[in-house]
Amino acid sequence: MSDRFIFLLTLFSVVGSGLIAGLFFAFSSFMMTALSRIPNEQGINAMQSINVSILNPTFSTLFMGTALTSIALAIVSIIHWGEPGSLHLLGASLLYLAGFIVTIAFNVPLNDTLATVDPGTSTGTEVWNTYLGSWTPWNHVRTVTSLGALVMFVLALRSLS
Repeated sequence: MSDRFIFLLTLFSVVGSGLIAGLFFAFSSFMMTALSRIPNEQGINAMQSINVSILNPTFSTLFMGTALTSIALAIVSIIHWGEPGSLHLLGASLLYLAGFIVTIAFNVPLNDTLATVDPGTSTGTEVWNTYLGSWTPWNHVRTVTSLGALVMFVLALRSLS
């Protein structure tokens, strides 16, 4: 892989992890609090709508594309171990992928469960309360891993330029 291509993959990963970190930060810092303060039915409806709307080509390309570049850059870092930036590339890649795995293992199943409930029922309220108590802490993990990945990708990028 050429140095220029590695630089471009890393640059994409900086942008991708930064935008994803910002999205997760918004949910951790105020979105979920705001949704928890409105009537349960409205909060459920809003989150169900968000979970449908986020599944679009722009978000998918960014979220999954950054996971793919993270895998590629982790491999590059191992192949080029000891060279400037290799430790940062590996750390950034592993952090981003950890957040990606948390999303798949925890947040998506919670979203899927929330999608099945009728917001106006007692079952909907029970699921919503469980959702708020579980989804948000896992989102905090995704926020921290994405922010850590961003910082480390930037440090790697500095070494590569």
